[in-house]
Amino acid sequence: MFSLQTVDNDLALKIYTKARATPKVIAAFAERREFDKILIYSKQVGYTPDYLFLLQTILRSDPQGAVNFALMMSQMEGGCPVDFNTITDLFLQRNLIREATAFLLDVLKPNLPEHGFLQSKVLEINLVTFPNVADAILANGMFSHYDRPRIGQLCEKAGLYIRALQHYTELPDIKRVIVNTHAIEPQALVEFFGTLSREWALECMKDLLLVNLRGNLQIIVQACKEYSEQLGVESCIKLFEQFKSYEGLYFFLGSYLSSSEDPEIHFKYIEAAAKTGQIKEVERVTRESNFYDAEKTKNFLMEAKLPDARPLINVCDRFGFVPDLTHYLYRNNMLRYIEGYVQKVNPGNAPLVVGQLLDDECPEDFIKGLILSVRSLLPVEPLVEECEKRNRLRLLTQFLEHLVSEGSQDVHVHNALGKIIIDSGNNPEHFLTTNPYYDSRVVGKYCEKRDPTLAVVAYRRGQCDDELINVTNKNSLFKLQARYVVERMDADLWEKVLSPDNEYRRQLIDQVVSTALPESKSPEQVSAAVKAFMTADLPHELIELLEKIVLQNSAFSGNFNLQNLLILTAIKADPSRVMDYINRLDNFDGPAIGEVAVEAQLYEEAFAIFKKFNLNVQAVNVLLDNIRSIERAVEFAFRVEEEAVWSQVAKAQLREGLVSDAIESFIRADDATQFLEVIKAAEDANVYHDLVRYLLMVRQKTKEPKVDGELIYAYAKIDRLGDIEEFILMPNVANLQNVGDRLYDEALYEAAKIIFAFISNWAKLAVTLVKLKQFQGAVDAARKANSAKTWKEVCFACVDAEEFRLAQICGLNIIVQVDDMEEVSEYYQNRGHFNEIISLMESGLGLERAHMGIFTELGVLYARYRYEKLMEHIKLFSTRLNIPKLIRACNEQQHWKELTYLYIQYDEFDNAATTVMNHSPEAWEHMQFKDIVVKVANVELYYKAVHFYLQEHPDLINDLLNVLALRVDHTRVVDITRKAGHLRLVKPYMVAVQSNNVSAVNEALNGIYIEEEDYDRLRESIELHDNFDQIGLAQKIEKHELLEMRRVAAYIYKKAGRWKQSIALSKKDNLYKDCMETCSQSGDRELSEELLVYFIEQGKKECFAACLFVCYDLIRPDVALELAWMNNMIDFAFPYVLQLVREYTSKVDELIKDRIEAQNEVKAKEEEEKDMVAQQNMYAQLLPLALPAPPMPGMGGPGMPGGFVPPPPPPMGGMGMPPMPPFGMPPMGSY
Repeated sequence: MFSLQTVDNDLALKIYTKARATPKVIAAFAERREFDKILIYSKQVGYTPDYLFLLQTILRSDPQGAVNFALMMSQMEGGCPVDFNTITDLFLQRNLIREATAFLLDVLKPNLPEHGFLQSKVLEINLVTFPNVADAILANGMFSHYDRPRIGQLCEKAGLYIRALQHYTELPDIKRVIVNTHAIEPQALVEFFGTLSREWALECMKDLLLVNLRGNLQIIVQACKEYSEQLGVESCIKLFEQFKSYEGLYFFLGSYLSSSEDPEIHFKYIEAAAKTGQIKEVERVTRESNFYDAEKTKNFLMEAKLPDARPLINVCDRFGFVPDLTHYLYRNNMLRYIEGYVQKVNPGNAPLVVGQLLDDECPEDFIKGLILSVRSLLPVEPLVEECEKRNRLRLLTQFLEHLVSEGSQDVHVHNALGKIIIDSGNNPEHFLTTNPYYDSRVVGKYCEKRDPTLAVVAYRRGQCDDELINVTNKNSLFKLQARYVVERMDADLWEKVLSPDNEYRRQLIDQVVSTALPESKSPEQVSAAVKAFMTADLPHELIELLEKIVLQNSAFSGNFNLQNLLILTAIKADPSRVMDYINRLDNFDGPAIGEVAVEAQLYEEAFAIFKKFNLNVQAVNVLLDNIRSIERAVEFAFRVEEEAVWSQVAKAQLREGLVSDAIESFIRADDATQFLEVIKAAEDANVYHDLVRYLLMVRQKTKEPKVDGELIYAYAKIDRLGDIEEFILMPNVANLQNVGDRLYDEALYEAAKIIFAFISNWAKLAVTLVKLKQFQGAVDAARKANSAKTWKEVCFACVDAEEFRLAQICGLNIIVQVDDMEEVSEYYQNRGHFNEIISLMESGLGLERAHMGIFTELGVLYARYRYEKLMEHIKLFSTRLNIPKLIRACNEQQHWKELTYLYIQYDEFDNAATTVMNHSPEAWEHMQFKDIVVKVANVELYYKAVHFYLQEHPDLINDLLNVLALRVDHTRVVDITRKAGHLRLVKPYMVAVQSNNVSAVNEALNGIYIEEEDYDRLRESIELHDNFDQIGLAQKIEKHELLEMRRVAAYIYKKAGRWKQSIALSKKDNLYKDCMETCSQSGDRELSEELLVYFIEQGKKECFAACLFVCYDLIRPDVALELAWMNNMIDFAFPYVLQLVREYTSKVDELIKDRIEAQNEVKAKEEEEKDMVAQQNMYAQLLPLALPAPPMPGMGGPGMPGGFVPPPPPPMGGMGMPPMPPFGMPPMGSY
C-alpha cells in the first residue's frame, strides 16, 4: 500500500477511505494540503485526530498551510482542540514570526479579556523583531487587554516613542520619553498632550522648554493653541512668561486674540508684539481691538518709546488721551507726528492739541501754522473754548477773519469774532444789529458783564426772553423790558413777567400802563396785553386800563371785545359798576354777558340786560330761578303774552306745588310737553277734575298711551264709570292691561272689572271678582283663564270664605301640578281645614293626571291627622310614594312601625335597624329584625343589636348570633357578653364559631369547660384550637382537684415546650408514661437521662426498661449501661443492648462498603493519568529546537560589563524535550 501511495495518490486515498483506515486518510489529506477535508471527514466518521501532531507535520513542509489549518481549527464547533498558546509556540520554535503573527491577529479579533496574555505576546515578538508591524497593530487599536506597562517599555526600546507615551501611566516615564522630540512627529505629540491632565501637560511642557526652548517652542505653542480650554489660558501665559519667551507668547495669543475679550490677554499680546519688534502688529491691534486696557497700554507704549508713534496715537485718539499724547510728542520733539495727527488722523481733536500746546508754552507761530494748515476741517467751537479758557482768544483773529472772508456762516465763527469785536470796542452795536449769523444767547451772555445795553440788543435780536428779562431786572432797565414785552405779544412771556413770584412786577406794570401801551398803535398788542392782565388775574389794573381806552373816546372806544371785557372784568372785580356800564354801553354781547351776570349772582343786572335785548324767556327765567318771584313772573307774562314765557311760568308753578295754577298756565301756553310732570303733580295733589281738563287738551296735540291711560284712571278716581265705558269704546291708544292692573292695585275693582272684561283678561277678571266676593263668577273666569296662578288665587279666596265646594273645584285643577300642590296643602292646614284637604287629596287620587306627589302628600296628611289609615295607604301605594319625604313625616309624628316599613322599602336597613332598637315596643318583630340586621352596612349595628338582644330578648340571642356569625368580630361579641354577664348564654354560638380559632372564643369556652369540669371537651378544644394563653390556662388548672384536669395542664406544658414543668407535673401524679413520652418529644438528652435516674431512685425497674425503649435515640449507651450495671438492672437493660449492637453493626458495614468504593475510584483515576502522560511524551519527542531569545532588559549580553550570562532554563523533566528559549514570556507548561 505504501508503494501504491507513492505511485498514485488519488487511488491510495480511495483505498484508505474504502478500508476505513482513518489515520491514513487524514495523513493523505494533509499531504495533499486539503486541510478543510480533514475536518469534514473527521466529523463524518466521528473520529478525533491528533490535531497537534497534524499541525507539526504540516508545519515542516508548508508553514502557510499550517497557518490556514490552525485557523480552521480555531473556527471548529466547540472551540479549538489545541490551545492557542501551544499553536503559537509551535510557530515560534521554528522562528516563523510572521506566521505566528498572522495566526494570532486572526484569532484575537474578538478582543476578549481572557486573551490578554496572547495579545501581549504578539506585540512583544513584533516589537523585538518587526517594530513596524507592532506599530501598525497598535495603530489599528484592535487590542485592549494586553500588559500595557510592559509593551510601553518595549516601544521605548524600539524607538516608538509616541506609542510608549500612549502606554505609560506614570509622569516620570512620560517626562523621560517626551523629550525625544527629534524622533516624534510634532502633530502626534500635540495630540498626545490632549490626553494628559492639565497638571501633567504643563509639567511636560516645562521639561520640553528646559531641554530645548527654541527647538520645542513651536510644538508647545501649537499644543497650547489646540488645548487652551483644558490647560487654561492663564496657565499657558504663565508658562511662557516663566521662560520669558515673548515670541511664544506672541504666537500663542495671536491665535486666541480674535475670540477673547479679556483686556489682560490683549495687553499681553501688545506687550509681546512690541518686545519682539512686531510694530505693525502693535499698530493693528491698538487700532482694531476694543478690549485692551487703554490706560495700561498707553503707559506701556510711552515707557517703551517705540520709534514709531502710531500705536500710541491709536490708543490716545481712541480713548481720549489726546492731551497726554500731545504732551508726550511735544516733549520728545516729535512735532512731525503732531502735525500728522491733526492733519490726517483726527482734525476734530485739534482744539485739544492746541490747548495742550498752549499749556506747554509752545511758540504761537507753530500753533497758528498748525491751525491754518487744517482750516475748515477744524471744529471752531471747541477751539474757541480752549483759547477762551486760557485768555488767548486774540490768537484766532487771523483764522476767524480768513473763514469769514471765505463766506463761512458758522455760528461759532461769528460768535468768536463778535466776542473779539466787543472786547476791542470796535463799534459793537453795528455788529450786533447787522450780523445775522451769531448766536444771540452766547454773545449776549458775553456782553452782560461788559455792557448790559449791548446784551439787551443781542437778546432782542434773538428773542431770548428769559435772558433779556434777567438782565433788565438785574440792571433796572424796566422801560426797555416793558417795550420788549408789549412788542413780543407772547402769552408765555406775559405770564412770566406778571407772575406773583416776580418781585419786579409792579415796576413793569407801571411802565406798561404809562409808556408801552400808550405808545402802541397796534390792536394786536393791546389785545395781547389785556389778555395777559386777565390771565394774571389783575382785574383792578385791567379796569383802570380799559376805562382809559374805552370810555375816553380813544381809537378803541367802540370796540366790541373791549366793551365785553370791561363789563366782565367789572362783574368779577367791582360789581357796583356793572349797572352803570350796562346803561352807558350798547355794543356788547348781551346774551353772553347776561349769563355771566347770572353766574356772578347779579340777578337784577342780568334781568336788565335780557330785558334791554328783548330776551323775554331768559328774563323770566331770572325772575323765576334766581330772584324767585312767581308774582313778578306772572305779571311779566301778562305784559309780554308769549306762550314760551307762560310755559316757563307754568313749570315754576308746578315746581312750587301750585298745581291748579300750573295747569291753567299750561293751558294758556298750549304746552303739552310736560304732561308727565303735570300728571304726577295732579295725582299727588288729588286734583283729578283739573287733570281731566288738561289731559283732554293734551289728547288734541299728541297720541300717547300714557295720556289715555291717565285719563281713564282720572275718570275712575272721580267715579265716572260711564265715561270709562264710553272712552274705551272710542279709538284710543291706552294700554288697557296696565290701566286695569293699576286700578286693581288701587282697589278700584269696579273700574278694573270693566277693563278686564273688555280685554278678556280672565285671570285678572277672576281675582277682581274674588275681591268683589263674586266667587261663582270668579270660578267661571278662572276656568276660562286655565292658569295655575289664577286657580290658586280663587281657591285660596274660596277657602278663606269657607266656600269649600268651589275651593275643591279649584284645588283639583291645582294639585295635578307638583310645584303648586304643597302650597295648597299648607294653605288648608295653616287654617285648620284638615278634613277638607284630606278629602281634596283623596279625590285627586282618581284623577287621570294623578302623580307621586298626591299620594305622598296624602300619606303625610294621614301621618299627621289620620294615622290609623297610614299603614294601609303605605302598603297599597308603596311604589307611588316619595318615600324619603314620608319617612320624614313619620319620624316627626313618631309612627315607628310605619317608619321601619318605609326604611325597608327604601333599602335603608341601617336606619330601619336603629329605629327598631330605639323603639322596640312598637317596631320590633324578631323575624323582620333578623332580615334587616344582615343587610345593614354599618358593622357597629351588629354589636348594637347584640346589646339590644342581651337586654331585651336574651332567649333569642343565639338565633341572632348564628345569623351574624359570618359578619361579626367574635372577640368583640365575647367581650360584650362577658361584660353583660351572659357568657354561658352564648355557648352554642361560641361552639359553632370555634373552628375559626379565635383567641377570645377559645379562652371563653375553655373557661366554661373548666367550670363544668368537662375535661374531655377541654382536651379536645386544646388539641384542635391552639390560639389562647396556653401557659396561663396550664397554671390555672395544674392544681385542680381532678387528676384529668392536671393531666391536661401537663399536656399544655408539653405542647408549649415547657418540658420540665410537664414532666414534673406528671411525676407528681405518677403518670410515668406521660413523662417518658414528654422526654422523647423534647429531644433533650439531659432530661431523658434525669428521668432514668429518677426511675432508678424510685425503684421503677419496668419504667427504667420502658424509658430506654421510648427514649432510645436520646440516651447515651455508656450512661445507660453504667446506670444499669451500678444499680443491678442489666437484665432490664439487655433489650436496649441488643438493639444498640445491631444498629452499630449495620453502620460499620456501610462504612466498609464506602471505603472500598473510594479506593477503586482512586485507582481508576491514576491509571487514566498514566495513559495521558505516556501519550504526551510521544508528541514531545517530535518538537524541534527553538531559536535563542534576545536579551531581556536589565540583563547584559556577552559584551556587557560584568559578563553576566543568564543561565538556560532547566529542561522539562521526564519528557526528553530540548530546553525552551524565553521570548519574554513564561515557558510553556507540561502537557
